[in-house]
Amino acid sequence: MLHRVTKLLVVAAMVGSVPAVADSAQAQSRATQSGELAPYLQCVPYARQQSGIAIYGDAHTWWKKAEGRFSRGKAPRVGAVMAFRPHRNMQLGHVAAVSKIIDSRTVLLRHSNWSPINGRRGQIENDVRAVDASPNNDWSQVRVWYDPIKNLGKTAWPIHGFIY
Repeated sequence: MLHRVTKLLVVAAMVGSVPAVADSAQAQSRATQSGELAPYLQCVPYARQQSGIAIYGDAHTWWKKAEGRFSRGKAPRVGAVMAFRPHRNMQLGHVAAVSKIIDSRTVLLRHSNWSPINGRRGQIENDVRAVDASPNNDWSQVRVWYDPIKNLGKTAWPIHGFIY
């Protein structure tokens, strides 16, 4: 990863094998040339960047932290954050920004660290489909695009709702 490459450059500079002045652009270039992978990205900072909603902490805390600071509801809106409840092996929850509303039961999301892409987690996915899978059509459960199968995943993930 880039951080590892940068640390290696600092160590190498300390022992005199590379110039002591190596900026991050040079380190990034070296990482790309050496085949290093881009840094791993969690869902929280990406959802914050995409939505502008300044909440910090694990995804499962966002719904409660939004109370009294941001409007919350059960209907999707462009720019809102879909807040997932912890479920199964997703114990820290998940957050994703709504980028487009397709119809009353389908939205597009921008999120990170959902699908493993090319066998690797922490990847960004933009404008992927999420469908209301709740029995009462109330957006309490969703199925989300899962890249390895190139389709919606089979799990209906519970969500708290949307933070506006």
